[in-house]
Amino acid sequence: MEVNKKEETSSCSRVPNKGNGLDLENYSWTQSLHEVTVNVPVPSGTRSKLVACEIKKNHLKVGLKGQPPIIDGELFQAVKPDDCYWSIEDNRSISILLTKHNQMEWWKSLVKGDPEIDTQNVEPENSKLSDLDPETRQTVEKMMFDQRQKAMGLPTSDELQKQEILKKFMSEFQLVNFVNSFYWFVAAS
Repeated sequence: MEVNKKEETSSCSRVPNKGNGLDLENYSWTQSLHEVTVNVPVPSGTRSKLVACEIKKNHLKVGLKGQPPIIDGELFQAVKPDDCYWSIEDNRSISILLTKHNQMEWWKSLVKGDPEIDTQNVEPENSKLSDLDPETRQTVEKMMFDQRQKAMGLPTSDELQKQEILKKFMSEFQLVNFVNSFYWFVAAS
């Protein structure tokens, strides 16, 4: 029985919204690899002093004071509470920014138990080469160079490296042949 529940959950995964999150009845959320943004609609004219928002490492509770919470659950993954904040947008919605603790994974849902997205359909954001660590940056630059070279019908970096080794070998081989020929010529004389 346990296996069937897991299969049901994975087969019920939804296609993410344009922000790689999900639009639900009471709130919507989007994400990048680094953060999650939650948007909770509230009655027009809502002021921040009426908002109850509690952000913990593994838990989020959001709503209006004196009313049941709109969101109250265990987060899909941990966040960095000191780097998270919320604000009122246009007196109509609560906007919450959650900084992910693990910034290398996509979340399937905001809180556990909510509908999940299919993370295979997530559209990664464009990143700048300067954002990458030196080793990754070097690998990406090499791949980009090789792609351009192939598109122009020119040799890739690996092929260029092999050509250089071959040229070096040939020049050393010719030098050895020249020296051997010279010694044979001198010896014969």
